[in-house]
Order: sequence, then C-alpha cells, then structure tokens
Amino acid sequence: MERVTKMIRILGLPAVIIVSAFLVIAIFGAVLRPYDPNAQSLMNINESFAWAHPLGTDHLGRDTLSRLIAGAQTTLIGVTIILIMAGCLGLVIGTISGYFGGWIDEILMRIVDFGLSVPSLVVALAIVGVFGPSYWNMIIALALAWVPIYARLTRGAVASAVNQPHIESLWVLGASRTRIISKHLAPVALGSVLIYASADAGMLALAIANLSFLGLGVQPPQAEWGQMLVSALPYLEESPRQVILPGLALTIMVVGFNLLGEAIALAKNPKPLNPRVLTARRKQFQQEALA
Repeated sequence: MERVTKMIRILGLPAVIIVSAFLVIAIFGAVLRPYDPNAQSLMNINESFAWAHPLGTDHLGRDTLSRLIAGAQTTLIGVTIILIMAGCLGLVIGTISGYFGGWIDEILMRIVDFGLSVPSLVVALAIVGVFGPSYWNMIIALALAWVPIYARLTRGAVASAVNQPHIESLWVLGASRTRIISKHLAPVALGSVLIYASADAGMLALAIANLSFLGLGVQPPQAEWGQMLVSALPYLEESPRQVILPGLALTIMVVGFNLLGEAIALAKNPKPLNPRVLTARRKQFQQEALA
C-alpha cells in the first residue's frame, strides 16, 4: 500500500501542477496575454526572443506568447464542452440501458458497439467533412464520437449496481424509477465517468489539434495549437520555434492530463498485493490464530 501511495504522489503532484497551470491560463488568459493574439505587425515578422516579445513573433508579426495563451483557452474550452456533452449523453444512454436491460439494452448496446468499432477520430472526420470545417462543428463531431465510450462505461457501472440488495430494497419500499435512477444509480456511474474523463481530456486536446492541423477544426485567424503548427511549417527552417513551442505546449498538456488520470485511477483501484506477500500474511494470521 505504501508503494501505491508513493506512486500516486509521484504521478499526482506534477499532474496537478501542470493541469492547474493550464486552468489558470485558460481562466485568466485575457489578463495574462501581453498583446491581442490576432494583432499583426508586418514590421516585426519572425522576430526571435526579445523583451517586447518574450517568445518572438510569427510570420505575420503576431505575438507568439499571446497566441499560445489564446490557444490554451481554445483547447481547454473545447475539451470541457466536449466532455460535458459526451459525458451527459453517454450517462443517459448507459443508465437507461443498464437499468432496463432486455431488448432496450440490446438495441442501445449494439448501436454503441458499432460506434466503438470505428475510431473516434474517424467518426469526427466524417461528421466535420459533411457539415464543413468550423470550431463548433468540430466540437459537436468530437462529442458525438466520444458518446459511445461513456455510454458503455455507464452501462457497466449501472448494470452492476442495479442488482445490489439496497436497490432491490428500494423497489420493495415503493421508490419510483426516477428516484432510483437519479439518486442511486446515476451517481455511481458518474464517479466512473469523471475518472475516465480526467484521462480522456488529454486525448481530446490532441484530437482538437489534429483536426485543426488538417484544416477541419479551428480556422484562421483564431489561435489554436494545431492551427499554429500547420501555419508555421513553411517557416520551419527560418524560425523552428514557431513549430516547437505549440508542439511542446500540446505535449505538456496531454502528459499532464494523462498523469492526472493515472493518479486518480490508481487512488480509486490500488494494485493488489503480490501473491507471495498475501500467502505469507495468510500463514502469519493462521499461526497467530492457533497460538
């Protein structure tokens, strides 16, 4: 158990620091940005590090630091909206499926399984391809693509809880279906959804960057890390930092959310003890009982 606690601390501390830093940037970005992220200055294009522009400027003279901060806001707002939409829809579908069972469960889960059989990013690409590239189309597409994941997760948690003795007791006492679902089953599933969402945030940040990089997400001049990467590629030799900085920011965010998810999952479900340790403790308890 001490080893598990140590691992939680090792993973959790940097995760909390990284995620908290990005949350502060997202919330107070308008104050932290030294310049308007879309303001152009053609007299200062591709400037290197300087006091006026700590991280330099891009090919249109826009301040790189301001655009990185604005990109963090764009990404985190998008991730939050996607997780809320996908989590809520998945929670509703999974709860209905796990609670009622039977043919309702069969139909809903076959649809969910079909959604899971296709990579989420492919589904999002197809939806954005049909409705056109834009920030909000990308958000809706990713939310719909992620719904099956949370529906399946919720269904498993609800199906396990619905046969518990306390739920059956509520039936006997005459509790309504609405009360049982809203007060006793949905909260059980919500915990699992939140844990999974904490790790899934990093994947969604990467998905947003991928779609924007392909020109199917955030459109210029709005700042977003994937869009910044593709805009800077023609200037890679002349100004490599324009590619390195947004790529580094995206990497740090993804790693931070992944570490946070691992720490939360480890805290909720600690790894079991080694079988040899369990056998030794069992023998020790038997000897103490016989003494």
